[in-house]
Formats: sequence, structure tokens, C-alpha cells
Amino acid sequence: MSGAVVGPLLRLARAGFVLAREGVLRAMAPPDPPTIGRIVLAVAALIERRGLKGVDRGTRVSEALNRLGPSYVKLGQFLATRPDVVGRDMAKDLEALQDRVASFPLAESIATIERALQRPWRAAFVSIGPPVAAASIAQVHKARVRTPDGETREVAVKVLRPGVEARFRRDLDSFYLAARLIEWLVPAVRRLRPVAVVDTLARSVRLEMDLRLEAAALSEMAENSRNDPGFRVPGVDWERTAKPVLTLEWVDGVKVSNLAGIEAAGHDRIALSKTVMQSFLRHAMRDGFFHADMHQGNLFVDPDGLLVAVDFGITGRLNPAERRFLAEILFGFIRRDYLRTAEVHFEAGYVPPEQEVEVFAQALRAIGEPLRDRPAREISMAHLLNQLFEYTEVFDMKTQPRLILLQKTMVVVEGVARTLDPDLDIWTASEPVVREWIERNLGPGAKLGELAGSAGAVGGLVMRLPALAERVETVSAGLADMTRHGFRLDEETARAIGREEGRGRRLPTWIGALALAAIALKLLFG
Repeated sequence: MSGAVVGPLLRLARAGFVLAREGVLRAMAPPDPPTIGRIVLAVAALIERRGLKGVDRGTRVSEALNRLGPSYVKLGQFLATRPDVVGRDMAKDLEALQDRVASFPLAESIATIERALQRPWRAAFVSIGPPVAAASIAQVHKARVRTPDGETREVAVKVLRPGVEARFRRDLDSFYLAARLIEWLVPAVRRLRPVAVVDTLARSVRLEMDLRLEAAALSEMAENSRNDPGFRVPGVDWERTAKPVLTLEWVDGVKVSNLAGIEAAGHDRIALSKTVMQSFLRHAMRDGFFHADMHQGNLFVDPDGLLVAVDFGITGRLNPAERRFLAEILFGFIRRDYLRTAEVHFEAGYVPPEQEVEVFAQALRAIGEPLRDRPAREISMAHLLNQLFEYTEVFDMKTQPRLILLQKTMVVVEGVARTLDPDLDIWTASEPVVREWIERNLGPGAKLGELAGSAGAVGGLVMRLPALAERVETVSAGLADMTRHGFRLDEETARAIGREEGRGRRLPTWIGALALAAIALKLLFG
């Protein structure tokens, strides 16, 4: 067995031991596991430490993953966004997972800053304080910088944890091995594409390891939302930002989780609740780019009452088709147009064509109608999405990772909004943003824009017709000449073909055909 497999296998064995020791394997076992599962659980029962009786599963999972290290904590946080893979109950347990990682010394942060910025830290900062927050990938310091006018201002400096990239690379090898084993041993879960799940995690981690990309995400969001009411993001200090270091504006504000502080500062909780919901929908539908980790710890209210979002390590993107899907789904539920909502699922390819649109519409009606005439505080988008998720297996719907991330973020956003205003009417808050997108992109104005674009394309084609006709004539003349005199090659080309044949490598006929077709197209449309 090669070293490329032995190392990951040993690390997997250690992880399995820790999960069994902390009682996680038995706590998350399905009701009727297959034979191999029962054997694993029997062994796990022998390893499980005493004193776990009465300890809830979420605490067990958190303890085990923190023992296994930053990579596993990040894996747990990532899987919390994938209830389609781990189940809703386990995803809920993982939502409570918090990094309990010790901070690393200030001296190590300073060494990283100096290597990244290629100058002494005092040439870039007036002062750097001890860490104020530490997580699995990075930690944050409060610092001061001098402005061009000689004043000083406070900034937040995020620094990557030393050695974290190498550690993640090693553990990702283990995750890939586990995913392949699962696909091999449990064919039923192949529909969930475990290897693709690890691919997504690997991409996410690579992005988080380059803090320049987080800075770019902040910059893009700032540009997109510059005219948005009640929302902003902190500015980036590009001069003091590099791959392992991110410097940005220090946010002096109240955390959204601090309800007493928000009220003491005189902020309007009801207005903030709507801002949370509408900002997220606006970014997802209008821009196709959204903050995918909008929990209460990443949201502040500044002294002006603006909602400020931080920590853009995890973001989501939607292409135009997915944005239309989101808008029409929400609008369909708002208007109770279940048939149209079902049709959108089919048009987007999320439901296989062999399924029946009317039957799927019936399932959507079963989700939407119970919400009718219920008090606003009892209507939950999270509940609606969970029910929608239940039908994915019934209708053989394939996993859509980007939409799963979107759904999970919507659930988190709703939770934050409801914390601020328990009586928030989700549909009333969402409707203006959804309607605006529908009118702008699917209404008469959008259709006129499409017609104008088509007319422009047709006009351009008309303008090129004389040149095209001339090229057609050139090609026709050339083809006629080839018919009369044969297809001639220049001397060098003939010698090259001869050399290839001499080596026993004949050029396939179809390559010649493609070459002729390419020449003809070039002459026609050059």
C-alpha cells in the first residue's frame, strides 16, 4: 500500500477513534444500519468513554471535532450547511459548533505580517494589540495606523494561523479517502456525491486561506451595495493586505446578538430585522453574490444605525438562471401559484423531466397552503425550505450545492431577523425585493430590452452582409478551383505529412475535414 494512502488511512483511523471515544458514532447512528454499520457501532461501544450519559449529541460532536483540530472544526461548520448530506438534525447540532481554538502568540502574528508586507511592522502600523478573536483558520487583532494627514485610526488585522495550510492539505487527503470509501461501501449515498462535497469544501478552504480574496469579496460587496438602504461593509486597507494578512476598518458597533445594547443605543429593532432579510435577498437576486455566513456574530449595528457585515470568508454566487429560479420560487409561494413554481423547478433542471409537473405542483401546494392565514410569527421560511428539501428524494432531485448553501443561508438570515423582531412577516418583508427583481428582469421593460438587444444583433448582421457575401464569393471561387485542379499543398506541408506517414502515424481523415471546415468558417465569418 502506497504512502499516499497509508497516511490518510491512519489519520482516518485516529479520527474514527476520537469520534467513537466521544460517543459521536453511536449518537448519530441511523435506526436500522446495515451489517457493516452494526459491526462498527459494536466496536464503538467498547471504545466509548464513560460519563457521556445525558450529554447531548451536539456537545459530543463539538468536543470531538475540536479535539481533532481546525480542519475537522471547519469540516463540521461546512457540513452544517449541507443538511442534504448529514440530515437536518445533525446539521442543527453542527450549527452550534464553535471554534474553541487557542490564540497564537502576538509575536507569531507580527512575524507573519512582516513577511507578508516585506517591511518591519512598525513601518505599517502604529501599534498592534493582542488577539481579540481566534478561530480555526485565523485570528484578529486590533491595531492603529497613521493616515496621510498625520492622524491615527483603528483597524482590524486578520492573520492566518501559522502552518494551517499544510495541516488542511493533509486532512483534506483523509476527507477524500473517506468520501471514496463511502461511495464504494454505500451505493445509496452516491446520489449525494460525497467526493463532490469534499471538492466544495476544498475550494472553500483554498479561498479562505488567501485573505486577498476575502478583501476582494468585501470590495465587491461594497461596490454592489453602495446605494443600499441601511447596509454597508467595512472598507479594506489594501496597502496592509496580503495573502496571509487582511487589514480593514475597525467597526465600532453593537453586535446584532446584543439586543439590550441595540435598544440602549436607540436603534430600531423592527427596521433592522427587515434590513437583514431584504439585504440578503437583494444581494442574492440582484447581484448573484451574497454573504453566506450571516450569523449574529458577523453582523454589527454602527452608531448611525446601519447594519455592517463582516467576515467574508464564505460567500455564495448564483448565475442568472439560479437567480431567476430563486425569485420565481419565492414569488410563486407569495402568490400561491404552485403550478408556475413547479414549472420553474423543471425549467431549471432541478427535477428530472420524467417526473410530472402537476404532481410536483401538488407537493408544493402541500407545503404552501398550511401557511395561509397563519399569524406572521408562525410562518417560517426555514420550515418551508426544510419541507421542500424532504421532497428531493421523492422526486429524485439531484443535489445542487450552490442552492443548498443559499437555502442554509436563508434559514440563518431568517433566524437573525426573527431574533430582532419575533413578529416579522417574512413574506411581507421579502415581497418588495422579489417584486422589484421580477419587474426588472421578467417584466415588460425587460422584454423590451431583450428585443432591443435582438434588434441590435440583427442590425449588426445586416451591416456585415456585404462583407459576408464577398467572403462567400471568395470561398465559392476557391472551392470551384479545387474541383477543377484538385487540392494543392505547399511544399513544406507535403514534406511534413510525408514525415508523419514515415513514422507510421497517419493523420486521421477527420482532422483534415475539421481543418477545411475551420478554413471555410474563417473566410466566411473571420
